[in-house]
Amino acid sequence: MSESSRSLPSARTFYDEVGGAPVFRALVHHFYAGVRTDPVLAPLYPQDDWDGAETRLRGFLEQYWGGPTTYSQERGHPRLRMRHAPFAIGPAERDAWLAHMRAAVDSLGLSPEQDATLWGYLEMAALSMQNRFPDDAEVDLTP
Repeated sequence: MSESSRSLPSARTFYDEVGGAPVFRALVHHFYAGVRTDPVLAPLYPQDDWDGAETRLRGFLEQYWGGPTTYSQERGHPRLRMRHAPFAIGPAERDAWLAHMRAAVDSLGLSPEQDATLWGYLEMAALSMQNRFPDDAEVDLTP
C-alpha cells in the first residue's frame, strides 16, 4: 500500500465524544425549558417561534463542536454578535442565560473534562454577546 492510498484515522470531535445529536438536543431543550418561563430572558425570544429558536441554537452548537454543518448551510456564517445586536443584553440577561445553560449542562452528566470544555466555551460566548454595560458615567472621580 502506498503512502497516498492509506487513510489517516479521523480525529474524534467533541460532538462525537459527548454523544452527538441526542446530547445537544437534550442540552438545548433543557435550556429553553427554563428560558421560556424566565422573566428576564423570555421577552427577548420570538414568542411564536420557540421551536425555531431551539433548532437554531442546537444547530449552531452542533456545528461548532464538530457535528453537522446544517446551521451554516441554512443560515450562512453564524455572525453571532451581529445577530444578537438588536437585543439588549446586559449583566442580568447574561447571568440569566448562564444560569439556565448551567442547569442544562449539569443535566447531561458529562465527564469533568467534557463539562469544563463545554462550559468554558459557553461562558466565553455569553460574555461576548453582552452589548449593554452598567452606566459608569456616575462614577465620582474627585480626590
